[in-house]
Amino acid sequence: MTTETLAPAIVDNSEPAGVNNTLRAPISTDGTPELGKTYEVPARMGRAVRVAAGQTIRITNTHGTQVCDMWAFNVNSMNEFLSMEHFRAWVDRVNPQPGDAMVTNHRRPILTFKTDTSPGVHDTLIAPCDIHRYRTLGVEEYHDSCADNLRLALKAIGLRTREVPGSLNLWMNIPFDAQGGIQWQTTVSQPGDYVEFVAVMDCVVVMSSCPQDIIVINSNKPMPVHFTVF
Repeated sequence: MTTETLAPAIVDNSEPAGVNNTLRAPISTDGTPELGKTYEVPARMGRAVRVAAGQTIRITNTHGTQVCDMWAFNVNSMNEFLSMEHFRAWVDRVNPQPGDAMVTNHRRPILTFKTDTSPGVHDTLIAPCDIHRYRTLGVEEYHDSCADNLRLALKAIGLRTREVPGSLNLWMNIPFDAQGGIQWQTTVSQPGDYVEFVAVMDCVVVMSSCPQDIIVINSNKPMPVHFTVF
């Protein structure tokens, strides 16, 4: 009888491919915000914030040209999170609108989409950028990514996600045609446009100022966005 030594099983996808200042600069130790204070999500980085049930988070496209990948997790059970595939089935649309319930992978509302001052062009189809995406675009060295910004922002406040869910890509302009073909275009939002979401349950919202600078979605120049909880 022989014994084989097997490599340890990879049990989750929580570890980033690299590190940036997202890990070192949370808004507070556990992500609790000062209500009414405006915080920055620096270009190419991420931030996580706790939003209690009944509170509102406003996310502002400060420069108008920036895509913000957004996630929301049930802070009491991180395995429950805002899910784009479940959301699309819930509303029978691909584009969120004010009044929509933003539902989780358990098909429960976690946020309510309250306000949108932009033209309303957002994306629920495209996966957050990651190290593998940049490899396919010809980047050989480490490149900041929305997937890593999610992992790092959560780790910075003592939380973790076992997987990187699909993100709600605020202001990302991905038109598609009747044949299902898509295009990658710049945003149509204006400086100062914002969206607001009301928390239905206690949650942690994570935002990434998308670091994509290889294709044109951020006008090839990632910029910061800002947020306020009230």
